[in-house]
Amino acid sequence: MIPREDKNTVEKNIDYLIEQGQSHWEKRHDSLSLFYADHFISLAYEKRKKDFDLAVLYSKIIYTSALFSKSNLITKDSLFKIGSEISKNAILNHPDFQSIYHEMKGDSTFKILSAITDAPQSIVPGLYWWAINQAQYLYTKPVIERLNNRELLEVIMHRINSLDPGYDFGGPYRFFGTLYTRVPGVDISQSKKHFEHAISHHPEYLGNKVQMAEYYHQKKGNRELFHKQLTEIISIDLYNKTELIPENIFFQNRAKYLLSIEESLFE
Repeated sequence: MIPREDKNTVEKNIDYLIEQGQSHWEKRHDSLSLFYADHFISLAYEKRKKDFDLAVLYSKIIYTSALFSKSNLITKDSLFKIGSEISKNAILNHPDFQSIYHEMKGDSTFKILSAITDAPQSIVPGLYWWAINQAQYLYTKPVIERLNNRELLEVIMHRINSLDPGYDFGGPYRFFGTLYTRVPGVDISQSKKHFEHAISHHPEYLGNKVQMAEYYHQKKGNRELFHKQLTEIISIDLYNKTELIPENIFFQNRAKYLLSIEESLFE
């Protein structure tokens, strides 16, 4: 048994790591701060894996690091997979989820899907970052693997959409907009509808427009609209906005990158 004094010291050290990680996360548009946010929060997570909020934050940091990094595809996929597993485990071990799960009948897969369908508001963040990371991981995988996971991802996002459609600045709609360009058998107009909904309700979040250009306009071959939408993004002076969102800096840089490779994307 760890002496009470030593236990308190350990807990204080973990709290310090979380405090440092959160401080750097707030400045995540700076690559060094994002690195340190990952560093401190990963250390804290290893010591406090049952902390739901900490797991969600770590999953979100991993997603952001992978999405905007210049790493190769294998490294990115590995990060998305890790981020997905962290949030998934946080959900499966959350008491609010377990109480529903144990009431369900059927095999484990059916019980998980059924429990997600009835999931409470309290676990929305974990569900979201589970699905977002998993989807990004799957987008580079064979069609059959994407199809095999489609039901799970849709069940998660439909539940989030019913509880908190504005989560992560229209995240559920942005998710469906992207997903429906990556799975066969879906009318591509569904992608457009979801992206337009996210943009109309959250115009301040540049990721909605950037991802619409990257996924929908590219898929449809709308080069003129692709170019116009991204050009508008890079012309925005983010520092004139009092409600500056760090992700907007990432997405503005993403827009610049996509424009730099525009010709190859529409060959």
